[in-house]
Amino acid sequence: MQVALYSRGIEPDHHNQLYQLLTELQKHEIEVVVFQDLANKSPELFSPYSSYHTFSTTAELANDIDCLISLGGDGTILDTATLVKDTEVPVLGINFGRLGFLASLGKEELTQAVDALVNGTYVVDKRTLIHLDANIPLFNEAPFALNEFAIHKRDVSSMIKIHTYLNGEFLNTYWADGLIVSSPTGSTGYNMSCNGPIVFPESSSFVITPVAPHNLNVRPIIIPNDTIVSFEVEGRGDEFICTLDARREIVGKDVQLAVRKEEFGFNLVRLNENSFLSTLREKLTWGLDKRN
Repeated sequence: MQVALYSRGIEPDHHNQLYQLLTELQKHEIEVVVFQDLANKSPELFSPYSSYHTFSTTAELANDIDCLISLGGDGTILDTATLVKDTEVPVLGINFGRLGFLASLGKEELTQAVDALVNGTYVVDKRTLIHLDANIPLFNEAPFALNEFAIHKRDVSSMIKIHTYLNGEFLNTYWADGLIVSSPTGSTGYNMSCNGPIVFPESSSFVITPVAPHNLNVRPIIIPNDTIVSFEVEGRGDEFICTLDARREIVGKDVQLAVRKEEFGFNLVRLNENSFLSTLREKLTWGLDKRN
């Protein structure tokens, strides 16, 4: 069995947890493949384990890797989506960050996580990705997102007008600071902070949510995920911001943009007891009432 390790970097107070993880993997004779940048940043963390290999590209990751373990927060999970691409390598998130909604396993669950991988007692959730089409090259070789696509005005400029179409039919012109098209996975992220609805991960839908809309009668809308959503942007400035998760591009307002469901998905590993509802209650304190 081969397991890949990915992280943006390991903080000193998480070194003990990393040692514990490596020890558990070695105990089960699991071959470890480490992301090259991580190995370069912290070679002392892996020097006691001479048997590990490194990878740096998606092609290298696709070679017989059974699972990728993401060490960090939800942002690190988003990084792995652009790394695994269409290889279908499942990703298990260990929360070395803060909230850990996607990376839902705590540092104290390292032993259980490795046991689950070895025994196959885990669940793989197939998450929908959002694909961006444009008439100019954007976002290099990863024009897709796990959480959301967003259009946003630049800096402190005036609001923009976003003419939005569903399968070519006019939906609405949003006078706003921006517009979010969220996947079900991203519905608990930027979408939720802009008062968008929370959607179950297995829902075959996208959510369109305006950011600070000028018209109070404009509300988020849920649409089928087989819809192609296209945009025309107007504004006093000549440029606006286009984002896929945490990645951004500055584009001209004459650029043609459309989003749709990506042809491949993202495989997120969870333990059997970590359901979406339990994560809502624990991470977002869903329904918490201190009077009870």
